[in-house]
Amino acid sequence: MAASAVAIRVPELGDFAEVDVIEVLVQVGDEISLDSPLVTLESDKATMEIPAPVAGRVVRVLLKVGDKVTTGTPIVEVAASTPPMPVAAPPTTPSVVSTAQPLLPASPAPAGPAEESVAHTRIHAGPAMRRLARELGVDLATVQGSGRRARIVREDVVGHVKKILSSAPTTAPAAPVGLLPTAPTVDFSRFGEIDTQPLSKIRRSIGQNLHRAWITVPHVTQFDEADITDLEAFRKTQSATAQAAGTKLTLLAFLVKVVTVALARFPDFNASLAPDGATLILKKYCHIGIAANTPRGLLVPVLRDANRKGLLDIAREVAELGQKARDGKLTPAEMQGGCFTISSLGGVSGTSFTPIINVPEVAILGISPAAIKPVWRNGTFEPRLLLPLSLSYDHRVIDGVAGAEFTRYLGQLLGDIRQILL
Repeated sequence: MAASAVAIRVPELGDFAEVDVIEVLVQVGDEISLDSPLVTLESDKATMEIPAPVAGRVVRVLLKVGDKVTTGTPIVEVAASTPPMPVAAPPTTPSVVSTAQPLLPASPAPAGPAEESVAHTRIHAGPAMRRLARELGVDLATVQGSGRRARIVREDVVGHVKKILSSAPTTAPAAPVGLLPTAPTVDFSRFGEIDTQPLSKIRRSIGQNLHRAWITVPHVTQFDEADITDLEAFRKTQSATAQAAGTKLTLLAFLVKVVTVALARFPDFNASLAPDGATLILKKYCHIGIAANTPRGLLVPVLRDANRKGLLDIAREVAELGQKARDGKLTPAEMQGGCFTISSLGGVSGTSFTPIINVPEVAILGISPAAIKPVWRNGTFEPRLLLPLSLSYDHRVIDGVAGAEFTRYLGQLLGDIRQILL
């Protein structure tokens, strides 16, 4: 590498050990500016462009389409004309409960909390091995490491799986009818001309996650309506204030705010069910996922500590996350750690729908377009703006009464936003 050249590397990728290179956007001799996209990476959750932290001329390209990269992998070498920009540290993210279903027979009864904590600290395994273990349903505490200082390597995990499978019964019980449905193979070309297009990695992953959530979580959806006539009038009066602050005050910002208040009152909705199905993990933080429709599929960026932010801050950050999602610039860390998801179809159409829970969360709120309806008030019908609410929840954690109380409380807050001050 020339003395004046700077090596640009893949930034922090969070929990992802290997990510595919799907586009190389520069070539040798290109003059790039600060933040120019260099490559596009695709994980099983998102695509992201890696921007240049310096301006200059590309002297060497070190990646090609199809390569797999991880944090710190060199991308290009650049004869820099500006000093490198400091790379911001990735946001701290809480541990994510794995949505992968165990593929192995149940292990013996787990140790108590104190024993489990001690055992966890003694496990020597890198992020890639921990991710592999989660996907296979392996408890790393039961795996003997063969690497240096008893570090667990891939061969140890694979060997552990083979050992368990070889000792398992040769005949497994049949899966319940309809649990793992398979579509019949149809030759559609017999009926006319067709075109075959492979699904992107993201869409395949989204489909698998939704399918797993649908067949493993008992969904119940509570439908309700909130009278947002006064809220909408207030929102419009504050549009100039929001514009002066450099943002747009949308209904979604109010929804995020009232949801944080409701989660504080109903903590079981701000929780996750442990994989053993016997422990409820209550979260003391409040990160709200905002489902965003993008050309690459449905992505869910997470607004962190939403309960500590004001309306204008929420509006600004929601807009920024949504734009990053549409531009393919979300990082893995920005889609992790959600507590509760809001999925809004308010700008599209429909009267209600049944959103699928974003596991390992236990509830999701769906929003449909508001409509003017006659409401009986003070002895007469009045035209009021009503917002449809569709709350899907995990019936193993939340019962019907709690679901109805949650949507009723949301309706009260949206009906009189001043109640969030109480």
